[in-house]
Amino acid sequence: MTKSNALIPSPRSPDPTQRFSDRVDDYVRYRPTYPVAMFDALAASYGLSAKREIADLGSGTGILTQLLLERGHTVYAVEPNEAMRAAAEARLARFTGFCSLATTAEATGLADGSVDWVMAAQAFHWFDVDAARAECRRVLHAGRGCGFAALLWNNRREDTPFLADYEAFLHEYGIDYARVKHQNAQDDGRIARFFGDARVALHTFANVQPADFDGLVGRTTSCSYMPSRQHERYPAMLARLRELFAAHQSSGGVAFEYETRVYVGRMA
Repeated sequence: MTKSNALIPSPRSPDPTQRFSDRVDDYVRYRPTYPVAMFDALAASYGLSAKREIADLGSGTGILTQLLLERGHTVYAVEPNEAMRAAAEARLARFTGFCSLATTAEATGLADGSVDWVMAAQAFHWFDVDAARAECRRVLHAGRGCGFAALLWNNRREDTPFLADYEAFLHEYGIDYARVKHQNAQDDGRIARFFGDARVALHTFANVQPADFDGLVGRTTSCSYMPSRQHERYPAMLARLRELFAAHQSSGGVAFEYETRVYVGRMA
């Protein structure tokens, strides 16, 4: 789908990262979704009705995009990584409100004031904060129920025996986990810098993802900071995952428990 009043011609933006290109299948199959309560709260508190047009920045394989499309939104899915974008296009082409853009959060190619909301799910921590802020302010339409940005993450809890051990496992086997984990953006001032003078509200929602052993492996290898299935440390990592699963499984599964965090502020 292409809307001539929303898009302006621009050269294809360079791909800022290929971190997920070799793990797209795991990302599609094993990443958690987002709770329905989150969308209900955004509708009730901010007027996020089905009429709103949304830019999903760093849309990846389309997890958030699909949920928005199912609720009746027009969604401009902005994703520079070719493999991830292709996965989203294969799954979501059936939706008339879906528009896939091979661009970046810092240079979307959208026209000035062309969207009602911008969102980024599990993606903002990869952005150039100042450039993304300027771009969001440019493309957002100012109006009633419009002009909002929402940054959201599934924050994995660390307060169950399994999740405490899993966090230690990530630090042991992660390639650059401590440096790139998304929680850093919530602690180092990047979120505040992005919203600037806008008042920001934090909403939290419970979210649970059950996993059998294959799900545990796939969820782990979907993360760009973990060894891929082709990595030399993968066999040792897999052996440690077997130990973790054996120690913590109940009825053949473990539970990833999340606090879904949504930062919302009006930027236009």
